[in-house]
Amino acid sequence: MATGVLQYKKHYSDVKSYYLNRVRWAVSLYYFAMGLCFATWASRIPDIKSMLNLSEGDLGTVLFAIPFGQLFIMPFSGTLATKYGSHKTAVAGLSLYVISLVTLGLATQRDHLLLALFFFGVFSNLTNISINTQGIYAESLYKRAIMSSFHGAWSIAGFTGAVISLGMTALNLSPLLHFAIVSAILLVVIATNYKYLVRVKNKPTEEKKKKGLPKLNPALLWLGIIGFCCMLSEGIMFDWSGVYFKDVVKAPEKLVVLGYTSFMLMMASGRFLGDWVVQKFGRKKVLQVSGCLISLGLFSAVLLPYVVTAALAFMLVGIGVSTVVPSVYSLAGRTEGIAPSIALTMVSSISFLGFMLGPPVIGYIAEAWGLKLSFAIIGIFGFIITIMVSRIKSVSDLFIR
Repeated sequence: MATGVLQYKKHYSDVKSYYLNRVRWAVSLYYFAMGLCFATWASRIPDIKSMLNLSEGDLGTVLFAIPFGQLFIMPFSGTLATKYGSHKTAVAGLSLYVISLVTLGLATQRDHLLLALFFFGVFSNLTNISINTQGIYAESLYKRAIMSSFHGAWSIAGFTGAVISLGMTALNLSPLLHFAIVSAILLVVIATNYKYLVRVKNKPTEEKKKKGLPKLNPALLWLGIIGFCCMLSEGIMFDWSGVYFKDVVKAPEKLVVLGYTSFMLMMASGRFLGDWVVQKFGRKKVLQVSGCLISLGLFSAVLLPYVVTAALAFMLVGIGVSTVVPSVYSLAGRTEGIAPSIALTMVSSISFLGFMLGPPVIGYIAEAWGLKLSFAIIGIFGFIITIMVSRIKSVSDLFIR
């Protein structure tokens, strides 16, 4: 009898462990798919810029279409994820996001690209909210910090996107064919992992609270601004690192993607180590150092615009941004009295504006005063993160959990 009970407990434990691991893999793969979709677009921006004969100012204008799309869907993303379930909106949003990637390759004029990027922004915001909500739910199942590793999967996707881009460029494949191949692969990933996403039913007593966006509380606003400063830096690295290496560093054609690759490699590494680092040194101290590293990296790239030094500088930026957003999102998802998808909408909407608004603004600054000055200006925001974290008072309890 005792043997049977022990065997049952072991079987139950094995099943539970398999389920948790499969959930984590599924959510990680959705993060990966989301990251690879954006990285695929970002890695071919220099080529599309040349194909459409866009100046820095033109590119800045075109890139504004993404945040406009984000802003359009922003009031509805959290509500949709809460009402229908983030597991459903994650699949719908990510599928449309992947399909919209192909439309970017179809653009033959600036206006075509503007329209395609608008919808790219719409679906990216819905995907971002839904998948990060899944990350919060998966983390709650594990009852320990794993959010940083999810964002690590997103970062690995960025590095993977750069490597794939190198191969596609070497084969002289057009952006359209490149985007179509990646999209087909990602649709398979979406379909094969859907059933392992976390399904959460909202309690009836909470439903009324989740209709619309509740008033933004100070803690979420503070977290959003910290995320904004970080993602401002992250956004220019995605969209402008290749252009910086090509136009400022004057890197050989084959090494243009080196800056982007260096940044993504260190950001991914930092995120996979992030949970351990935060546990060991404390969230507040890690965020303070992260802000300094972001600024140091960007200023170094400006002062030493050479292939090796610029690549090392971009590595510092990658380490700096690696733990900021996962920490901000994880804290936001645990806000009492607000559904995780709604809290994430508030914080990530503020944060993601930095990711989307930064690159087009950089284009205008670069057009007027040069790309080096643009990077120097963004470098200031790393120090702003450090100052904000250092001055935390009313939300200090969030940073010591």
